[in-house]
Amino acid sequence: MPVAASAVYFLNLRGDVLINRLYRDDVGGNMVDAFRMHIMQTKELGTCPVRQIGGCSFFYMRISNVYIVIVVSTNANVACAFKFVVEAVALFKSYFGGSFDEDAIRNNFVLIYELLDEIMDFGYPQNLSPEILKLYITQEGVRSPFSSKQPLDKPVPNATLQVTGAVGWRREGLVYKKNEVFLDIVESVNLLMSSKGSVLRCDVTGKVLMKCFLSGMPDLKLGLNDKIGLEKESQLKSRPTKSGKTIELDDVTFHQCVNLTRFNSEKTVSFVPPDGEFELMKYRITEGVNLPFRVLPTIKELGRTRMEVNVKVKSVFGAKMFALGVVIKVPVPKQTAKASFQVTSGRAKYNPSIDSLVWKIKKFPGQTESTMSAEVELISTIAEKKSWTRPPIQMEFQVPMFTASGLRVRFLKVWEKSGYNTVEWVRYITKAGSYEIRC
Repeated sequence: MPVAASAVYFLNLRGDVLINRLYRDDVGGNMVDAFRMHIMQTKELGTCPVRQIGGCSFFYMRISNVYIVIVVSTNANVACAFKFVVEAVALFKSYFGGSFDEDAIRNNFVLIYELLDEIMDFGYPQNLSPEILKLYITQEGVRSPFSSKQPLDKPVPNATLQVTGAVGWRREGLVYKKNEVFLDIVESVNLLMSSKGSVLRCDVTGKVLMKCFLSGMPDLKLGLNDKIGLEKESQLKSRPTKSGKTIELDDVTFHQCVNLTRFNSEKTVSFVPPDGEFELMKYRITEGVNLPFRVLPTIKELGRTRMEVNVKVKSVFGAKMFALGVVIKVPVPKQTAKASFQVTSGRAKYNPSIDSLVWKIKKFPGQTESTMSAEVELISTIAEKKSWTRPPIQMEFQVPMFTASGLRVRFLKVWEKSGYNTVEWVRYITKAGSYEIRC
């Protein structure tokens, strides 16, 4: 359930009440005395931010030299309560010029009371967006002389949709000379591979990032080659699904602008985008991952003073593509003295600070392979030799215009009542997450 706060208190470090707001009559006015006596005076403020005293619960957080305390008498959502506090502080800072402390509260009593009436109703959190609240609470807070001057947002004539929360993330009246949409699909590959090349664990986490410079209130529709979306589209059109690889997305989360009702019924991502840059959706894929690289290491320990390291790296993506910033870190024992290398591309060196052989390749073409051979000299010790644990090889890279999941944008449609033309840009990039190979 939501917060259902009975009261909100702002206290200084001595426990004096700076400002308070009672939303319900199910708690007495002396609740702050219980908090001061049983929590502040017992020096237990740092142990746990949630305490129960009698039949009430206290959620408290310290911001600068102010304690914000929420009192509830029911079983409330603690995470929602702390989220409310964080968003409320951000709202106050936007009005006070970036500062929030005891002086800022004392200088802005009237404004804080007005904001508290708007952001919480009968104990339930409401809209806390500074951009929206500034459209109809235009009073400027008293700023600290040390705070940076920030220009106030210009009021928008018609703010009804934003106040009611229908399209609270976008203002009306936006105008651009050139209407453009930039869409980036950024994926991170997480891999654990055995020394013989078999995949032990693999998944892809991805984000769809957008940057919109569009006039008016446009309606966008995004089509991906995900399995559910294609199946739904084929049912609506009463014809077989188009040929091509389909992707099964797991753990999908959307930005608040996405119309979830239409997504559940039609399986299409429809939305009115915020202005500027935002994250449209996040997803995860565990099946059918296309690994961009395969690494085959061979490490031989020749006695107590020598090692031979051979690493072969093969790029599996298309021949017309290439990877940038490829780094392979091969761990070696701590008693390594020096290493000599032979590489087919790039450069390699021994880095004693991380006990690894670091092989760097600026540009790695697709469907090619490179090898590194190294002779490692170890320092001989009198003490009994401990077995080397052989940490996994780690890899870093970026592959533009490649997705390990195979996700592709089939279409991106922009509709606006004025009918202007739009330029759409789509990019793909795959990066290494936790990309490890046992040796």
